[in-house]
Amino acid sequence: MALDTKTIILNDKVILITGAGDGIGKATALECAKRGATVILLGKTIKKLETVYDDILAANAPQPAIYPLDMEGAQPQDYQDLAATLEKEFGRLDGLLHNAGWHGVSTPIEHYDATFWYRIMQVNLNAVFLLSQACIPALQKSSSASIVFNVDQKSSAYWGAYGVAKAGQVSLMQILSDELESANINVNALDPGTVHTNLRTRAFPAEDKSNLKLPTDVAPAFAYLLSDEITNTSGKIFGIDEFS
Repeated sequence: MALDTKTIILNDKVILITGAGDGIGKATALECAKRGATVILLGKTIKKLETVYDDILAANAPQPAIYPLDMEGAQPQDYQDLAATLEKEFGRLDGLLHNAGWHGVSTPIEHYDATFWYRIMQVNLNAVFLLSQACIPALQKSSSASIVFNVDQKSSAYWGAYGVAKAGQVSLMQILSDELESANINVNALDPGTVHTNLRTRAFPAEDKSNLKLPTDVAPAFAYLLSDEITNTSGKIFGIDEFS
């Protein structure tokens, strides 16, 4: 039986979404806001975040917040400062969606530039660890919190650091799930499959886009995993076909 996303309620939830200025992050931010959540929009391009901000207000949803952050250059203290700001402004955090990603280039491992490898890993894995670590205290102040990872389990040739980082996110998700078992924090992942995003287009420019899902098609599933519907389920990788 498919999980029903149609009746999700996120009233009074405070949810932080990374990569919120575009693609799946933008669509999920709008979806969560329309269902009653106060969404914190995190990304590096302020203009894009402002557009999402305006779209949320136009939908008569709760006023969101913008937090600009370049996850490639951010240092550990930057994440601690972010978490402190969230606790000061909102008192707690009910949801965290790790969505931001950077594919980089499609290159064989044999020829992969080491400096570029470090940059991709910084955005797609190191930053995810640092943000999770910093936000755990705020999530622990929620009566029912969720951490959700946007993962891709179909790494193949030329995916390089991006593919390795996504595999690392799965391991991090499972470790956090075990460690936070008694903390009222559910930790799960969703593999949305192939979705027509700018990241996907840059990675596969010649791909036929006509049959790809849109970000709005998968956003309700991410919202579901950030809701109380997912209580007592943790450490699982969901597929998009599990949702209706």
